[in-house]
This record gives sequence, C-alpha cells and structure tokens, in this order.
Amino acid sequence: MSYEFVKFVLIYILSNFEIIKKNKMELNLDLNKRYTFADYYTWADEKRRELFDGFIKMMTPAPNRIHQQISKRLNFKIQYYLQNKKCEVYYAPFDVRLPNNGEKSDDKIYTVVQPDICIICDLSKLDERGCLGSPDMIIEIVSPSNSKHDVEDKFELYQKHGVREYWIVFPYEKTINVFLLNSSGKYELVGMFAENSKVQVNIFEGDLFIDLAEIFIEI
Repeated sequence: MSYEFVKFVLIYILSNFEIIKKNKMELNLDLNKRYTFADYYTWADEKRRELFDGFIKMMTPAPNRIHQQISKRLNFKIQYYLQNKKCEVYYAPFDVRLPNNGEKSDDKIYTVVQPDICIICDLSKLDERGCLGSPDMIIEIVSPSNSKHDVEDKFELYQKHGVREYWIVFPYEKTINVFLLNSSGKYELVGMFAENSKVQVNIFEGDLFIDLAEIFIEI
C-alpha cells in the first residue's frame, strides 16, 4: 500500500469527520415549527429535546448528581424486582413515542418524550428506537428548571395517553406524589409520600413496595 494512497484515505476520513462535526454544531431548529418523529430521528447533535404535539421542548444538558442518584436507586429497585418477569424498565435517555389515533408511521407521530424511568409490560411496544405507545408506569424526577413541565404538562400528557401510574419525585423535599389512572381515564392522587414511607407500585398489585428511606438516604 503506497504512502500516497494512505495519505489520501486519511485526508478523506478527516474531511468527512469535520463535515459531520460542523453539521452537528450548526443544527438550528425553529422552535415555532411543528415537527414529527421522522424529523426528530434525524437530529444528530448532542442536545436533548422532546416533542410536544410537534413542538420542541429543550431539556437540560445533563441532570444533576442528586437527580441521577435518585434515578439510579429507583431503577435498581425496580430492575431487581423485574428479574424473570415479563415487564421491562428503562431510564433516560430513552425515547417514548406517543401516537394519536393509532397512527404509527414516523411522519404522523408528533409527541416524543424521554421519561426519567418507565416500565413497559406490553413488550410488543418495544423496538430498536425505544417504545411506541404508552408505558404502564412513568417516573419523573423534578428539577428546578423543569418543575412545571413535569407537574403540569407531562401530567396532562400522560393522563391523555393512558399511562396507568405516574410518580412525580421531588428530590429536595424528599417526597413522591403517586397518581393512578381511574376508570374514567383521569388521574387520582393515591398519596403524597415522605422519606420515611414505603410506597406501593400499584401496577404490580401490592407485590412491590419501595422504601423511600433507601431512595433519599444522604440526599
């Protein structure tokens, strides 16, 4: 293999790398435009986003340490319980597509979220790109920058799409609000639980309780 050929290959690789890097840096999206999952899936930069009815909601670049600690502990408890069971648990970043009216094509899906933790028991909803359809349970961990998003916006969204159980975790208050979907398709507050509580995961019908003292320890 000649020196000139090797040089040519290296120059070609480096030039393409610079083009990709430049494209990532120059990805500017119109926040007033309505997008679909087909658009979303092509965005190759490193920014974190969600789509709400086609409109971009920017996410924080990376959650803080306390957020991650709580997420890790909750995920561990659920993952341990789910061994040899049919349900699966996933944590962010993990795309959940919430289609309207049964539309499943990428260019007809306008809502994509990345829950902190989600549990899916209908494994047919899972594919290589995440989850297509509503998880059975979602947990969101509130941060100062996204409290309205989780408490109001996502509450309404998850209720609309039939997520059976929704937990909102408040790290600094060391509390969790648990909501369960009733027969009318509306969330009812099961309870507001403090750090000394053991909280039932309702979708498992009393088979799993999480001790919040172990979740919030040294937080």
